[in-house]
Amino acid sequence: MTRGRILGVLFTGVLLGALDIAIVGPALPAIQLSFGVNGRATAWVFSIYILFYIVGAPLMAKWSDRQGRRLVFVSCVGLFGLGSLVVAAAPAFAVVLVGRAVQAFGAGGIFPIASAVVAETFPEERRGRALGLLGAVFGIAFIIGPLLGGILLRYSWHWLFLINVPLAAIVSWGALKALPATGQAAPAPVDRRGALVLSVFLVVLAVGISSLDTSSWIASLSSPRVWPFLLIAIVAAPVFWLVEHRAEDPILHPALFRSGQLRIVGVIGVAAGLVEAGMVFLPQLSVQAFHVSPSVASFMLLPLVLTLLVGAPTAGRVLDRIGAKPVIQVGLLLTIAGLAGFGLLPANRVDFYGSGVAVGLGLSALLGAPLRYVVLQEAGERRRGAGQGLLTLFLSLGQLFGSTLVGAVVSSGSNELAGYRDALLVLAVICAVAALTSVGLSRRRIAAPQTAE
Repeated sequence: MTRGRILGVLFTGVLLGALDIAIVGPALPAIQLSFGVNGRATAWVFSIYILFYIVGAPLMAKWSDRQGRRLVFVSCVGLFGLGSLVVAAAPAFAVVLVGRAVQAFGAGGIFPIASAVVAETFPEERRGRALGLLGAVFGIAFIIGPLLGGILLRYSWHWLFLINVPLAAIVSWGALKALPATGQAAPAPVDRRGALVLSVFLVVLAVGISSLDTSSWIASLSSPRVWPFLLIAIVAAPVFWLVEHRAEDPILHPALFRSGQLRIVGVIGVAAGLVEAGMVFLPQLSVQAFHVSPSVASFMLLPLVLTLLVGAPTAGRVLDRIGAKPVIQVGLLLTIAGLAGFGLLPANRVDFYGSGVAVGLGLSALLGAPLRYVVLQEAGERRRGAGQGLLTLFLSLGQLFGSTLVGAVVSSGSNELAGYRDALLVLAVICAVAALTSVGLSRRRIAAPQTAE
């Protein structure tokens, strides 16, 4: 099969999962009205997706190392489609949440497995551009997702989920035809204990953090909705480490954490996830700074999103020429500059758009190809999937902590506008720390390009 066809299947699969994140927002008021639930309950439509996405990423990625990319990629897409059907046909709100959990568990594995497939089907000198194209999917999703959601919502909110079912079937069929069927010839026993402890750790950590009251987060630590979950997470972390050391084929092999390069990537990945979460608050900053409506404020993010769309494949191509380290470092510097611009420059639209472009270019040099490229190199052939799942986990944890961190800083500001600006400056400082750690990345030369097929 041609590499172009393989990349097309991977691109469509990643787009399917990314679109769901951007398309669901318009459906929330309709879902709330349809089932007669309150706003707190409706928020679980997003929260439960985040919980099971974080759990699904490392587990499905590891499974692909054992059973093969094609089987597990199709399984992930199939679970996403099945969950979509459950949501659309749900007779009660609780069933909607079950469907969202199934969706997310499958979606969590799609991007990590796609990245591992790229490593196995593309030569080293062309991996960057392939990973960059996959990274551009998220820019596309956030442009067309809300538009598609608005169109389908005119008929029924159910169509926002039903549309996933035939699309998932098409992607699954294409994957069965195009993707290679790799896998261990005689896989070791499944690490069930590791999978269970990791799942418990991630779920209770996510619930505890998301339950923090950002207006008084220190006081909320004593709340029964917070401290029991964080305590279980603290206990589960060392238990997971011990279980993985004893497992014959661990979910997250301790060797991954012993790699200095992967530890550096983990720091940068968490920082990038924090910035991603911070960007969600930019419309509120726009409302406060420019006194525009929320809808206008959302459109003011277009320059940032468009640079993500263009920057991700560009960063991949540059990576193929000069290696990952300089691309990552430039990405961090651009992100710092953009965040500092949001926090320090006068509140005018030119500076706002310029800062957005800088952050967009910076994130596109981090979230697309470079970090995943380093992980592919360091994890080795047998743990490519697990390595990509670990990177997705780092990014997701950054996103999880980011919303809480920004909310806490905003609530402590002298006013809302000052709070948002201070929060973005805090993110800039965190990225500066990540930039310092990036000095330890090794600079590996890319092999000379071969003649394209």
